[in-house]
Amino acid sequence: QVQLVESGGGLVQPGGSLGLSCAASGNILSMDYMAWARQTPGKSRELVASTNGVGVRYYADFVKGRFTISRDDSRNTFYLQMNGLEPEDTAVYFCNANVNTRFYGRMNVWGNGTLVTVSS
Repeated sequence: QVQLVESGGGLVQPGGSLGLSCAASGNILSMDYMAWARQTPGKSRELVASTNGVGVRYYADFVKGRFTISRDDSRNTFYLQMNGLEPEDTAVYFCNANVNTRFYGRMNVWGNGTLVTVSS
């Protein structure tokens, strides 16, 4: 099976930085669309940033200039660098990707999430 596993969440003070990683495992040929989304209690999951197979990046207005999405295809891993964190950024962050697999074709996969808490 194919899995995405997030890492790097934790507690950070306002104005601080944190980097998240999303590693894919399983019988993977490649990943094209990769994204980060976040969710807080009582709210819908919202897209934070994404990148496609040709390097086009999208950022939600509320993170533009502060967050950066990147990828390392050799490691089947992608990242979210978060700078200038604000208490409003507190959420569970999920990674999501379209994964081309050896046996199951193209799949859309979600990670289980990692908690980011911004607080003094």
